[in-house]
Amino acid sequence: MTDIPKQRILSLDTLRGFDMFWIIGGDILFKTLGKQTSWSWADSIAQQMDHAAWEGFYVYDLIFPLFMFISGIAIPFAMFGKIEKGGAKKEIYYKIIKRAVILIFLGLIYNGLLNFQFNTLRTASVLGQIGLAYLIASIIAINFRSFKSICIWVIGILVFYGILQLAIPIPNYPAGTLTPEGVINGYIDRIFLPGKLYGKVFDPEGLLCIFSASAITLMGTLAGLILRSNSLSPYKKVILYTIIGFSLIVIALLLSSWYPIIKSIWTSTFNLLTGGISFILFAVFYLIIDVWKFQKWTFLFRVIGLNSITIYMATCMIDFKATATFVFGGFSTFFGDLQPAILILCMIIVEWAFLYFLYKKNIFIKV
Repeated sequence: MTDIPKQRILSLDTLRGFDMFWIIGGDILFKTLGKQTSWSWADSIAQQMDHAAWEGFYVYDLIFPLFMFISGIAIPFAMFGKIEKGGAKKEIYYKIIKRAVILIFLGLIYNGLLNFQFNTLRTASVLGQIGLAYLIASIIAINFRSFKSICIWVIGILVFYGILQLAIPIPNYPAGTLTPEGVINGYIDRIFLPGKLYGKVFDPEGLLCIFSASAITLMGTLAGLILRSNSLSPYKKVILYTIIGFSLIVIALLLSSWYPIIKSIWTSTFNLLTGGISFILFAVFYLIIDVWKFQKWTFLFRVIGLNSITIYMATCMIDFKATATFVFGGFSTFFGDLQPAILILCMIIVEWAFLYFLYKKNIFIKV
């Protein structure tokens, strides 16, 4: 699978922006609508806008792994072409290590590094997991560039991770204990991960979770290899994505009766389920946007997707809600009981306007 498409893949930017939309306020918008209205459709969506407490799966559990899947799609485009043109691997290693370090640092800032309360600082982070899982996936992809080889790596990681969680006992707990206190993830985090743990006895972005998350990043790389191929027609790519996606979902559901789907510890079944859904989602976006060319509507999400890390960091540094209340507070009173939802919508508009300003100025902060 070679040859890089000459045009930018709009579906990739759009799907990334769609994913980020829920993080920057879409979730709160529908939660608020669910509470403030009697609209059954809003309430149905609102019920999916939380993470599962432990076992199980809600739509919101897809947000993070989908982002990692999308980052994996970019790996063949960002790296393979350079290697095929004779570029030095050493330079690529330097870039991905630098990227990982920057993301770890940004994650620490997001967690409150600048408060200088180091004894309570959480060192694990969403951005740190993205950076390190991407680093692992990239090193594997660079050295084993074929579709078959990367498939073997994905299977190997998922199987090995499953063995760790199901067959390795820790002190005071038998093998296969998948509870916050008894799972091997928490045991490793308590020993080796400094600082505060998000789950007190474990961290959902902890050390083993990072390793597990590299598998879904590599699933994205497989999708990128398919996308990069000129030997497959666009419709064959969509069909292949769909077949792979549904197959992964079925496998995850079949295994889940004895190996539960748990987002907090990134079980292999969680990876299989979210990887499968990600394949199908990307197939839909690719078909509509890049194959059928229905593209005008994508601008709304592409503006978000092109500066995804920027808006993620900005939400912890800029009070967009205060700005929205200052500008639109009076206007929102005309909507009565819907005022809280209108203010959240206005907050999203302010965030989008901030990103649109960066877009118009051609400012894209890439890590």
